[in-house]
Amino acid sequence: MDRPSWAPDEVDITRPSVARVYDYYLGGSHNFEADRRFAEQVLDALPEMATVAQANRSFLRRIVRHLCAQGVTQFLDLGSGIPTAGNVHEIASAECTDARVLYVDNDPIAVVHSRALLDGDDRTEVLAGDLTRPEQVLEHPLTRAHLDLSRPVAVLLVSVLHFVGDELDPAGIIRAYADATVPGSHVVITHASDEGGHSGASRAQNVYNRDQSPNQMRMRSADEVRTLFGDLELLDPGVVRIPLWRPDSPVGPEGQRYPGLAGVARH
Repeated sequence: MDRPSWAPDEVDITRPSVARVYDYYLGGSHNFEADRRFAEQVLDALPEMATVAQANRSFLRRIVRHLCAQGVTQFLDLGSGIPTAGNVHEIASAECTDARVLYVDNDPIAVVHSRALLDGDDRTEVLAGDLTRPEQVLEHPLTRAHLDLSRPVAVLLVSVLHFVGDELDPAGIIRAYADATVPGSHVVITHASDEGGHSGASRAQNVYNRDQSPNQMRMRSADEVRTLFGDLELLDPGVVRIPLWRPDSPVGPEGQRYPGLAGVARH
């Protein structure tokens, strides 16, 4: 298998990665044969997966615009993935000219391509880090230099927590990030869910939980996602199917079956 020039030497291109598989769902080009094979297995189980990924990006655009309107101009995007059109810094800079964004990911390709994309953009930085180790992310010199934690920050956990198992205490992880921020900060979560008996979502979860999966998946119910927010104040309409979180236009009945949840809470 030929290694593209843009692939870092330490990357095993024979094993799929969550970031590259998601890149494939979104129609990106920074993925390998192993990623595409795995993604096609998920698509066999959940044919609408690409549409699901696009709806997730639409939510991201809505929430960044909303937060900018509330005066939040700093964004900590955890598990940010491989750059695609409509990234957080692009949305935020169009809404608030003083926006600052810190992308965090542990996938080397996501980090390399994010840095290449952002070359010369001093309001956006990229940190190679593990979101499940909040103390390392928060105390990193780049975080301290780029974000002013004495001012409100939006902590974004978009389509990542279903890859964080219960044994890693996801609620504790979120609490650590929230505790490091000041009142007026927000936590944003989107999360895969098979609640409501969505058989395709359950089959997709089974694919991710096979031996050759890039990560184990732990889907959660709306009640479980609410619990992740702890005592933070949930914004209306609470934890709902992703297309139903303050949509830009009316959503049809398919929105009630969407295999993913969204919630936003304020510190």
